[in-house]
Amino acid sequence: MNALYVVNVAASFAATAVGLFIGYHAYRGFRRHQSVPMQYLSAGLVLLTAVTYTATFVGSAMLRYGVLDTTLEAPFRLVVRMLQLAGLLCIAYSLYRRPS
Repeated sequence: MNALYVVNVAASFAATAVGLFIGYHAYRGFRRHQSVPMQYLSAGLVLLTAVTYTATFVGSAMLRYGVLDTTLEAPFRLVVRMLQLAGLLCIAYSLYRRPS
């Protein structure tokens, strides 16, 4: 294991932790004010950071160590991109949703 790999893993872990922290506080804001946009903001942030970073880390480790066949790399990358898109769409919806 080289230093660049360790730094990459540490940065991914830190980004996941910060994303969960922000998503948790957005969720607390939703619970406190019953604000649906805050609920979507929270879900979007968790999807965009924690879920995608974790999926990428686990998937790349499984590909690297031969647990998954390398032919699954492209479909796996598509799944991660779709999770990122879902997170961004949740955040966009939370910004433009009008109160009813």
